[in-house]
Amino acid sequence: MRHLYVVVDASRTMEDQDLKPNRLTCTLKLLEQFVDEYFVQNPISQLGVIVTKNKRAEKLTELAGNPRKHTAALKKAVDTNCLGEPSLYNSLSLAMQTLKHMPGHTSREVLIIFSSLTTCDPANMYELIKCLKAIKIRVSVIGLSAEVRVCTVLTRETGGTYHVILDESHFKELLMYHVSPPPASSSSECSLIRMGFPQHTIASLSDQDFKPSFSMAHLDSSSEPGLSLGGYFCPQCRAKYSELPVECKVCGLTLVSAPHLARSYHHLFPLDAFKEMLLEEHRGERYCQGCQKELKEQNVYTCTVCQNVFCVECDLFIHESLHCCPGCIHNHPTGV
Repeated sequence: MRHLYVVVDASRTMEDQDLKPNRLTCTLKLLEQFVDEYFVQNPISQLGVIVTKNKRAEKLTELAGNPRKHTAALKKAVDTNCLGEPSLYNSLSLAMQTLKHMPGHTSREVLIIFSSLTTCDPANMYELIKCLKAIKIRVSVIGLSAEVRVCTVLTRETGGTYHVILDESHFKELLMYHVSPPPASSSSECSLIRMGFPQHTIASLSDQDFKPSFSMAHLDSSSEPGLSLGGYFCPQCRAKYSELPVECKVCGLTLVSAPHLARSYHHLFPLDAFKEMLLEEHRGERYCQGCQKELKEQNVYTCTVCQNVFCVECDLFIHESLHCCPGCIHNHPTGV
């Protein structure tokens, strides 16, 4: 489980037009794609957005697991006036106030999109870096202008990464790098988490005892559907929700579906790389276990567990999308 704050620099340098139509619009457009992909890969995690300009920092969205809420806020932020200088200190202090209360078994992260070459801070930045390191907040920076010394120290001390973009495609590539969770440290806490797995139920119109009701999500947004007969009902308090994953507003139970948990699971236990070998050295059958086509490439890839052989396209698909070996699943169907 991840808790990530994205800090967006909205200083006057974001009006520069080296990215089209300008840095701010390009950044917000790419962040919308990032938010969608983040919640696909990390469905039971949370994300928040902070904007810094004119020496101040303010939350655009609180930490939450609803991608539509963040996307809507980013769309509105396109009209933001870019003013003054950013403040790294104020932005990180604001993020730290929330992240320091997050459970120890989750990752606490901050991703800064930094356009300016200066930062206006009210106190010693290096003392704040020590505090961030002490409470294990990992800070990464994507620079839009040039490398800045304080950002180099910040990312090095907290275990994050620092990159400066070359162009818009490189910017998107660097953003998507942060979609996958960082490797967990050996000092991370372990704890059991209570979760509920509600099934979607729809009452028939002939059921006299069942009445239409509102979803709890309707409390936050008037755009949510109104009265309905179906939904996901919390197994602990029976509160109704229109979609998963969500944290129950009544009893606090995390409600998820099995596929959500599976998408988070494969990051904890990634599939080992297959062993590359020349086709000439392979003594078994000359067809790919994945696509069942004849092996014609010079190199083939062997699973170190089940010893099945795959072509390069299937190897990429297995490691980037499937995250489990088809040969191992076929050999041990009951263990999956």
